[in-house]
Amino acid sequence: MTTDADRALIALLRENARASTAELARRLGVSRTTVQSRLERLEKSGVIDGYSVKLSPDYEKNLVRAHILVTALPKLAASVEAVLRRIPEVRTLHSVSGNFDMIIIVEAPSVRDLDALIDRIGALEGVERTLSSIILSTRIDR
Repeated sequence: MTTDADRALIALLRENARASTAELARRLGVSRTTVQSRLERLEKSGVIDGYSVKLSPDYEKNLVRAHILVTALPKLAASVEAVLRRIPEVRTLHSVSGNFDMIIIVEAPSVRDLDALIDRIGALEGVERTLSSIILSTRIDR
């Protein structure tokens, strides 16, 4: 169970996971020891599973991103997922309810590469159909 203070700390880490304990403490209005013990507790309890890299807008502006909705044969869905895990351009895979079974968020260096990636995913054994949408801009990214 997380507290309001935990959620405030997590929000700051989402902004910058490399912020120092002193910086986090200053922004939260608490001591460094408090932040350190809270971080240790969140890590130990599994709330914080790791820290990651957020790419710069200058780098990301050159990537073409898309959502690919996938309908998969039920008996082959696990094997489709296994193949998707090995494709580095696949950033996120969601299992969803509704007309599609999965939503994949992908990124590629060009429209040509994105087109080839979408074709590659559509040709996977077990994929019945796909529907893709190119992401034009991101309005909120938390």
